[in-house]
Amino acid sequence: MALLKTTNVVKRFGGLTAVNKINLVFEKGQIASIIGPNGAGKTTFFNTLTGIYTPEEGEIEFDGRSLIGLRPDQVATRGIARTFQNIRLFGSMTVIENILVGMHIRLKQTGMDILFRRKFFFEEEAEAEERAKELMSFVGLRNVGNELARNLPYGGQRRIEIARALAANPSLILLDEPTAGMNPNETADAIKLFRSIRDDKGITVLLIEHDMRVIMNISERISVMDYGEKIAEGTPAEIRSDQRVIEAYLGREAAAATQA
Repeated sequence: MALLKTTNVVKRFGGLTAVNKINLVFEKGQIASIIGPNGAGKTTFFNTLTGIYTPEEGEIEFDGRSLIGLRPDQVATRGIARTFQNIRLFGSMTVIENILVGMHIRLKQTGMDILFRRKFFFEEEAEAEERAKELMSFVGLRNVGNELARNLPYGGQRRIEIARALAANPSLILLDEPTAGMNPNETADAIKLFRSIRDDKGITVLLIEHDMRVIMNISERISVMDYGEKIAEGTPAEIRSDQRVIEAYLGREAAAATQA
């Protein structure tokens, strides 16, 4: 069943067309990937999905409803959470505080509840903290809740970002280069985590990634972008042997040499 569908999505910046008539369908329960060379338009495409950019043309439907014109917080409320290519944490806040930030769109307390310190305020805050601890454990950050986010190693900071995204209780999570900068052991653990997000949490996973070992290991379907356009789509086996994909990554001459 289609969870996310884009139809002829176009995003321009002046005379530059960064995303050009992208048609994609992502099914519920999938782990899918978008790959392509640097500058292919992958992150720009993510930004159109999450309301950071509004496309000039096309339609984006999530769970049968249009996302066009919604703010990022409204998109998150609909059930899409994301991480970023460059880590965006509150470095001077603790790990658990960063994760709690991701829950704000789901909290029901009002300003009056907070101002008058009503019972419901304390109950909901306690529930949120327990859930944050559960998410820390889920992503492999048990017992570091009171550490400042900036003091964790790079791989740990990536995990905070993922936990914060999960805190919004999404049905789809978008991961933008989640293993960038990780060592091989951290990458292997990350792959297990991505599978767990889908298998244990029931969340559909869509990632942008440059590490082809990750892509081929975890993806059930891969879409390939180059110069803002989708040039290929298929299973890992199909993508691995697609001549257009090989040319996009290696160049026409090098790709021809591999066929010689």
